[in-house]
This record gives sequence, structure tokens and C-alpha cells, in this order.
Amino acid sequence: MASTDSISIFTEGTFEEQIQELVNYLARGLSEEARVAFIRPFQDVLITREGDRPFAEDADRRRKVIMKVLGEVKGLGEGNEREVEGFFNLLDAHILALSSESSQAKEPITTLIRVLTSTPPSENASIKYRVLSNLFNALPRSSPLRVEVYTALLNLANENQELEVLQISQEDVDRWLSEWEISQDEKSAFLKKIADAYNKSEQPGIAFTYLLSHLRTLASSAAAEPAALDVIAAALRLPAYFDFNDLLKIEGVQAVKENPLFALLKICLSGGLADLQSWEAANGETLTKFEVDRDIVERKIRYLALASQATKYIGRDMPYSEIASVLQVDNKEVEAWVIDTIRAGLLSGKLHQPAQTFHVIRSTSRSFGREEWKTLEKRLLAWKTGLLGVLEVVEGARQSIAESGLALEADKTVQATA
Repeated sequence: MASTDSISIFTEGTFEEQIQELVNYLARGLSEEARVAFIRPFQDVLITREGDRPFAEDADRRRKVIMKVLGEVKGLGEGNEREVEGFFNLLDAHILALSSESSQAKEPITTLIRVLTSTPPSENASIKYRVLSNLFNALPRSSPLRVEVYTALLNLANENQELEVLQISQEDVDRWLSEWEISQDEKSAFLKKIADAYNKSEQPGIAFTYLLSHLRTLASSAAAEPAALDVIAAALRLPAYFDFNDLLKIEGVQAVKENPLFALLKICLSGGLADLQSWEAANGETLTKFEVDRDIVERKIRYLALASQATKYIGRDMPYSEIASVLQVDNKEVEAWVIDTIRAGLLSGKLHQPAQTFHVIRSTSRSFGREEWKTLEKRLLAWKTGLLGVLEVVEGARQSIAESGLALEADKTVQATA
């Protein structure tokens, strides 16, 4: 959320004077007769009669007056943005000053949120963002009420299709969740709301990161299974997501291994097109149920299969014929598929059309297990052998130079003697 500079136009005066300012603001737009009738009850309640304790010494009296003012707040009121913001800043300050615990502030804060969001989202949206942001920042960092205020901000921005206004970052969200005194279920629900908001705004990549965080907070609860399936489906839908190995290691994902969607995830990690076809024949309705595009899944499997096979050719040339076999395409389609795999960030190298080969510089393995460790060991040994060879050449050259230098010195000595 963007930081804001709180503005208050009611900064001076006694409690009674500040309340009078708030009431006068609320009375704007009324006829003179209605205005007088509206203000009179507040004037009466602000009178300190004989036997009454002064407002400065009586929190209960102040609380009753503030709640009475709050009961008359029906909207933003009739003022410019600075006046609206100042009114709510002062009201917020009085509410929080009278609430030593979050439970005491819950009802008035909830009322404020309801008032601020009661009109159409697009109506006075900018001032609503600012007033809610000021309220969020005014609350103590650990306050559980912060989640309610931010949820209101999230809903407002989402309805207006302006989610970028909040400038949400994963770092901020993680920090808030560590500070707020809320339950694990409330933390999970908050993360799910953020994910849903990004999905609604057609930003599935960002939504996926929050779905993952949401799943990790659920552990083995009853809600973990549907959350895990949501995560798997989202991963399969994303054209540029390929990190299936790490996804499979998540406890919640492992818990749904009996679901057909999990089997499809495994195929993406270690299977091929034939495996996809077999799975689809038995579970085709699963794709429809979870709104997964079959073409995206197939394309990802081809990319990963090519990248995985290319790891065996790092530093060497991979024949077009082998690439075509892995991808199950014609030779004439090989170059387009290789270029697409490079664009996906899974591969790098150089195509050589005359030789019908692809020189592999870097490739991403689907997973890193025993076979990958063996391959890495072989490469390191080859690298070590190569370095030893280089060192031998350097040492030989060094000795040759040293011997040449000695011979030259000897010649100079003979010449000098002569």
C-alpha cells in the first residue's frame, strides 16, 4: 500500500471544541432549521453540569459522545477531499484514543468501514483509499483490526479494477502477518483474499504466489486439500511456470497424491506426451473441472522434455533428429520448438542449420536426483581433467621460457668473456 501523509484540519482545541467541529461538518447541507435541531443534542451532551467530571478526566463520557457522533456518520459528508480526510482523521484519533484494547475499537472501526464502503466503489474512490489507508496506518502494528481495514481496501481496489493503487508486495504482506495478532485461519483467509483479487484482475502469476503462501499456512487442515488442488491447477494453467519439482515437495501437495491432477503434475515433471495422452484418456474431465488448458500443458511437457534431454549435451551438439524424436515433431519444426524453449528460459545454445545440430550451452533439468548428480560428477571430473591439462601446458611453457632465459644468459656471459 502506498504510504500516505495524514492530514487533519481539526488539530487544536479542547475535546468539546473538536466535537463541535465534527458535528458542524456533519450538519453541512442541512437547512438552517434542520441544522439547529441536529446540533442541539450534541450541545446538550457536551455541557458539564454540577457533579459531572470534566471530559478530560472521564473516558466513559468521551466514549459516549464519540459513539453518538459516529452514529450520525452516514457517508463521506459534504466537503472537499482535505476536509473529508481531516474529519475522518480526527474521528479515528478519538476512537483509538478511547480504545485501550482492539476489542473496544472493533465495533466503531467496523462501523467506519461499513460507512466508507456503503456507496458505489467508484464514487469518490480516491478519498476512500486515502481515508482507509490513514485508518490502517493509525492502528497499532499488531492490531487484528488492520486485517479488516486492509480487506476493505482490497475489495474497493478490486471492484474498481485498480489493484495497482495498493502497491501490494509479498514482503509487506509477510511482515503484516507476522505482526498482526490474528489466528492462523485468519492469516490463511487473508492470503486467499489477495490471491482471489489478483485472479479477478487477471494477474494469475501474482495470484499464484499468494495461493502458494495460503497453502503453506494450512498445514494439514481440512482446507488444505482444495487449496492444494487450486495451487496445482494454477501451476498447470500458467504458461511460464515450470518449477514442478519444488511444487511436488510441498506437504499439502503431497497430501492429494490420489487425485488425478496430482498425476498430471507428475507427468509434467518426469513424463512425456504418451503419458499425457494416457492420462487424458482416463481423466479428460479433470481438465475441464479445473479449467486447465490442455494445449498449455502439452506445450510445457514438450519444453521440459527437450530441456531435460539437452542436459546430456551441454557443451556438445544435439542432432535435430534426436530433438524431433523427443518432441514428436517433424525435423522442419525443430528450430521453432528450440527457439520457444529458449524463450521459456529453459535452454540456451546455438542452432546450426547446415549441420542440423543445436549446440547446447545451458539447459534446465526437470528434477535433480541420483542421475543428475552422476552427470554433474562426470562434468566436474572432465572439467578438472581439462584444467589439469591447461596447467600442464602453462607449466611447460613456463619451464621453456626459463630454459630459454638461462641459455640467453649463458650466451651473454661467453660473449663478455671473449
